Amino acid sequence: MRTGVVALTAQTGRRERPCSSPRCLPARFISVDTSPTPAPDTTGRSADARRRASTGGGTDTGGARRATTSRHGDTGDSGATTRADLTSPPAADPADGRTPASRRRRTVLLLLALTAVTSAAALVLGLLSWAPDPPEPSRPLTLAEGERLAAVRVTNLRDLRAGVRVTAGVDAARIELVGWVDWSRSLLYLDVGGPGAGAERGLTQKVGAVLVIRPDPAAVPTPAAPPLVPPADRWRLHRLAPGTNLAPVLDLLLGLAADRPDATRAAPDGGARWIARDTVAAGPVDVLQAPLPVTPASRSATGSTAGPASADPDGQTRYWLDQDARLHKLVTQLPGVGPVTVVLNRTDRPTLHPVDALGGRPGLPRALTDAERRRLEQLPARLRTKSGATLTLTAPVGTDTNLRAAGWLSWTTRTAYLAVADLGVPDRRTLLRRDTTGLARAELPAGAAGGGTAEQPERPPLPPPAGPWRLSRAGREAVSVLVDAAVAAGSVAPRGTAVRVREDVAGGQTVDVVEVDSAGARLRYWIDRDGSLRRLELHTDADAWAQLDLRPTVVPRLAPIPRPAATPRPHAAR
Repeated sequence: MRTGVVALTAQTGRRERPCSSPRCLPARFISVDTSPTPAPDTTGRSADARRRASTGGGTDTGGARRATTSRHGDTGDSGATTRADLTSPPAADPADGRTPASRRRRTVLLLLALTAVTSAAALVLGLLSWAPDPPEPSRPLTLAEGERLAAVRVTNLRDLRAGVRVTAGVDAARIELVGWVDWSRSLLYLDVGGPGAGAERGLTQKVGAVLVIRPDPAAVPTPAAPPLVPPADRWRLHRLAPGTNLAPVLDLLLGLAADRPDATRAAPDGGARWIARDTVAAGPVDVLQAPLPVTPASRSATGSTAGPASADPDGQTRYWLDQDARLHKLVTQLPGVGPVTVVLNRTDRPTLHPVDALGGRPGLPRALTDAERRRLEQLPARLRTKSGATLTLTAPVGTDTNLRAAGWLSWTTRTAYLAVADLGVPDRRTLLRRDTTGLARAELPAGAAGGGTAEQPERPPLPPPAGPWRLSRAGREAVSVLVDAAVAAGSVAPRGTAVRVREDVAGGQTVDVVEVDSAGARLRYWIDRDGSLRRLELHTDADAWAQLDLRPTVVPRLAPIPRPAATPRPHAAR
């Protein structure tokens, strides 16, 4: 070490403080002091003897001097050796066989594992000790909240329609409804299911007070969204049985729209309260509690005009309203039904199509053009040039009377002959024959009158069977009026009383639907662009529409009904 210090002083002109570690000196001077030291001779031989042995004998004093000189003067190679020795990995600890670096890695890993365990334990303790913030207490509505509640029904009417899903009742009486409500036309189109659906299981449409159903007893209990274009067949007028859960629910859905705000619901003393904040699919909402609005339907259903409480005796109706006064959910209690939950989808707003029994698609009535007026006026003459047509009748004439019929019509002989079935009496038929002499009827079993089902009866037998035929004048019932209008070859009301309702399709042909008020009866003529009559419709006393479809064809000879044999009069006693 002293030699290294002397050399350093000689080269730099400064005296450096001795240091026992090579790391305290610059790298260029360390090589002077770090020449390898011979290991001690454990065999008892001297250094000279070993050198002689390594060189094959003899004394080499020059080599010893060169070695000595190398120790004190040559610093190039020894410096490189020292740097290599400094950068080499540390020697393993003989006690455990691991290097200091491996011990450090093990220590770091142990510290990381301890940190992870501590964090997990702190998280678990935090979750166990966490408690949610207490909910905001219920309070009276603010002025803005009261205005939103008062505008709910006006907003529904403005938005026209929405998708709806309803659950009403509990246990075996529960019904489920899926479909749409159109507040602008007071129209409901729903699929009815659930264990309490009963005879109403299937599709339902309602316009105002008129309800038609398309029953499907084999449908699965869980309803699904009905087809956007409803099926054309098997619809019938229906009267809901007293006590059914469906009637008050339908009234509730249609009663959620009005053309003016409910001023009494926004009053501070109206009893409405803010309950909570919630989030629905459309975003954040406020949950408000208020009585149901009073509608004429709810008053007639409850038989009372005492006020809103008559429709909501528990006062637990809750509205989920957004900031734009749009209703997203309604939970209430209905007398005789139980809990009712209504969920509205404000983005599901397709245009709904009423079925034919409810008048079909809405139109924009207008006056006839000259071409449409000519086709209507020329209709009687055009029909008399044709042989005739087959008839298919669908007539919802009452809540307990839904008629179906099939037969023929001859404009040449001005005769109609058809078999009429009533869905309420499927095993009976009424044969009806209308000619220039009047109207004749005969009641027969279904098998003797052509057969078929009540929904699709077959045409009557030819020639007409013998039976209890009864002659009568044409009445005002729907079937008689429709058949008379068809046989009359389209005689219409005076000019100016007809309007074009809409354009439609019948039998694959584009038609103009023309409505005529004839002798107090509202008739609609479906006339194609060739001037042929495709359908006749009649507005019935049940506020529904009956249809008589015509398909031009060659009509067989319609023989007259058998007349009963005349019984001879007894001779007067002489």
